[in-house]
Amino acid sequence: MTSFHILDPRFAKIPLAGEAMEKLCTGAIWNEGPVWIGEEGVLLWSDIPNNRMLRWHPAEGMTVWREKVEFTNGHTREANGSLLHCSHGLRAVVRTRFDTKMQALPDEIVVDRYQGRRFNSPNDIVVKSDGSIWFTDPPYGIASNREGYAAPSELGDCYVFRLDPKSGALRIVSDFVEEPNGLAFSPDESVLYVSDTSAALREGGNHHIVAFDVVGGQDLSNPRIFAVVNPGLADGFRVDKNGFVYTSSEDSVQVYHPDGTLIGRLPVPEKVGNVTFGGAAGDELFICASSSIYRIRLNTRGATPT
Repeated sequence: MTSFHILDPRFAKIPLAGEAMEKLCTGAIWNEGPVWIGEEGVLLWSDIPNNRMLRWHPAEGMTVWREKVEFTNGHTREANGSLLHCSHGLRAVVRTRFDTKMQALPDEIVVDRYQGRRFNSPNDIVVKSDGSIWFTDPPYGIASNREGYAAPSELGDCYVFRLDPKSGALRIVSDFVEEPNGLAFSPDESVLYVSDTSAALREGGNHHIVAFDVVGGQDLSNPRIFAVVNPGLADGFRVDKNGFVYTSSEDSVQVYHPDGTLIGRLPVPEKVGNVTFGGAAGDELFICASSSIYRIRLNTRGATPT
């Protein structure tokens, strides 16, 4: 289905001969927040406007995993296997734990307020190797009733947060990004990438990715524009073991070298919302693209274990 666009020799090693992008399933309104569940060999993700989470298994295809999920968006997993959700509806970070048979236990609220004020709508989330939880909080879930519940902002701004799950300490680590959305660490966790998608709600807004230096493992400094994504937005992205950034855009997955150079493109037939690495070897790129899920195997792996 897809031919690679190699824009820099450093990307030439990523495509695998004979591998093509395949459509795994379709039928959603807007797919987001993919996460690979290695114990079961399944992909979970959100169909936000339909207020549900979907599941794909190689033998079973697409099924509904959960209904009425309070408009979850981004997901990630903790070291103990728990699943973290960004909930637009609850304006919270939510945790799902699993029993020994991978049956989901009742959800619990991890955090839903900063200094007594409700979040806007947590959007995307990552867990650092020290267990700290980092997440973005743009206004998209309170902007209308399509992906949450329309409401005024209690914070009055949009931030990137860091939560220490051991102490419960919650801090703002950046107010630099106007409307922070996707985020991911470099393989050595020395850089945090955060996208600014203020163009989604405001004409002439931003559609770039900002890179921060991670200082002392818990602070951010030296913000700079890493890449300007065009056409479309860097809604969500992931990083591979080489440090290459695989980001959404209007017509493809765009791939950036750590030096900020656009080195390759993977054309996709639909607008891309987010991606994640998965599969038994971690070398399959799963793509949430509007109504459908696509997959392609690459000569690389995600920066973090699946």
